[in-house]
Amino acid sequence: MSEKFEIGAVVTGKVTGIQPYGAFVALDDSTQGLVHISEITHGFVKDINEHLKVGDEVKVKVLSIDSGAGKIGLSIRATEEAPERTEAPKKAPKKRQASVKATSHIESTEGFNSLKDKLQAWIEQSQREDLIKK
Repeated sequence: MSEKFEIGAVVTGKVTGIQPYGAFVALDDSTQGLVHISEITHGFVKDINEHLKVGDEVKVKVLSIDSGAGKIGLSIRATEEAPERTEAPKKAPKKRQASVKATSHIESTEGFNSLKDKLQAWIEQSQREDLIKK
């Protein structure tokens, strides 16, 4: 198997089968390899069937050869020029909630008062005659 094909060689093959993880490509009568889904084309591929059909002739590049396991890794996208990258629109930074540092009442008299302290002040305010609306 490895005598016929070398890593880096670009050859033409025929798609013989499609699975969710990739497409099998026959390189000759006795040799076939796998084009993993990530090597189909530049960009994201959700469904291989949208890009290839059984019987399609494709140009592939040999990425790896494992003679012991009898496997050949192929790539279609390595034979195509990468599309020009356009700059993605800049996203607005995420708004973050303010965090409150927990401190004991003894450490600081500034900032948030505990509910217990505020409750007593509210009770006193509610009993003041000058604040009660008539």
